[in-house]
Amino acid sequence: MSRLETLGLSAGYGDVTILDGVDLVIPDGQVTVLIGPNGCGKSTLLKTMARILKPQRGHALLDGKSIHALNTRAVAAALGLLPQGPVAPEGLTVRELVAQGRFPHQSLLRQWTRADEDAVDKAMAIARVADFADRAVDTLSGGQRQRCWVAMVLAQDTDLILLDEPTTFLDLKVQVDLMDLFAGLAHDHGRTLVIVLHELSLAAAYADYLVMMKSGQVVAAGDPQAIFTAARLKEVFDLDASVLRDPASGRPVCVPFGARRRIAEAAQ
Repeated sequence: MSRLETLGLSAGYGDVTILDGVDLVIPDGQVTVLIGPNGCGKSTLLKTMARILKPQRGHALLDGKSIHALNTRAVAAALGLLPQGPVAPEGLTVRELVAQGRFPHQSLLRQWTRADEDAVDKAMAIARVADFADRAVDTLSGGQRQRCWVAMVLAQDTDLILLDEPTTFLDLKVQVDLMDLFAGLAHDHGRTLVIVLHELSLAAAYADYLVMMKSGQVVAAGDPQAIFTAARLKEVFDLDASVLRDPASGRPVCVPFGARRRIAEAAQ
């Protein structure tokens, strides 16, 4: 049984329904990537699975139980969430930010311990932010700041990590470095990651399990090799493109028709 799944999940905001009857099983120990056009429900699905948004119908299940029936501390001990565009208070140091990931483990009977300190050190090392642990987060570059937020989620020490557009507005090299980090968390450390992405090339390159969404529903889910096709891109994004295979990795690569024409013209 998968640790995280949805059954007939519908959710939205006020009287507006965004998700409509989503059934989805998240594979354990893999990188699951959600893609789809703006407004299709990717972030809404992530928020509902993270217990941030209450479903209108259906269930998001964590270890077989409705996540919305569990208390906040129990969910925080099992699942970490990095939302879109987080902002740290001015002057907060990297170590202070990362240490916030240990709050779910604190209580009146359990205060800060050496185990918490070790978890913070380990998270900063994995995210490669230890060298500027004492610097203020707001003095760092965009890529460095995002790594600090990732370290905070890692310090939470959960097997499930949900990330909402963690590469948006970052340089391509920084995006690739982050996706390498996320893939390593799954493949080397056994974590289960669910990531919302806009970048189709990154999604195809890094997803173990790809979920394509449109109009609040899952259109296709599975191995990118099988479902990342020209026909699916047209159906989901109304995008005219060819899907080629990278000769080194064998992964699918999206080439829009406009780019293909320009390449052909340049070769003439």
